[in-house]
Amino acid sequence: MEIERQFWVEKLPQLPDTYEELQQGYISLLPEIRIRRIGDSHFILTVKRGAGLVREEWETDISRQEYENLAARLYTGTRMIEKRRYHIALQDGLVAELHVHGGHLAGFNYVEVEFSTVEKAKAFVPPEWFGREVTEDARFSYGTLAHEDGMELVRCLLIER
Repeated sequence: MEIERQFWVEKLPQLPDTYEELQQGYISLLPEIRIRRIGDSHFILTVKRGAGLVREEWETDISRQEYENLAARLYTGTRMIEKRRYHIALQDGLVAELHVHGGHLAGFNYVEVEFSTVEKAKAFVPPEWFGREVTEDARFSYGTLAHEDGMELVRCLLIER
C-alpha cells in the first residue's frame, strides 16, 4: 500500500548536491505496470492499482536484460520519462522526493511525500514551495504524462489554473 500526496512545483527550491538519475516507462496503463532504472545498475518492475491518496503497489527488482527487453515494448504512444530525483528532508522526519524532468517533460517539476497513515497524510501542511496539490488529479499521473504529448497536457493545465 502506498499513501502519498503529490504537488506540482512551479518554482524550484535550493536543490541538494546529490540526486538520482531515473528513467521510467510504462508497459501497461490499466493496471499500471512500470519499469524503472535508477542510476546504471538498479532496475525495478512496479505494478500499481488505484488512484489518488492511497494506492496498491507491488515492486520487485529485475535484471538489466529484463529491463531492456521491456523498455523495447513500451505502451503504444508513450515515451520513456527522464528525471532527476532529489531527497529533501522535511519536518517530522518526512522526506520530499522532488522530480526535475528532462526529455519530453523538461520544465515539469513534481514533488511527492509518502506517509505511514492516511491520518498523517491529511494532517500534513506542505511547505509553500510545493505549489498546487495534484494528488487527486489523474491528469498528473505519470502514466498520462508518459504519452508523447505529455508536456502539451502540462501546458494546458497551466493555463487552466
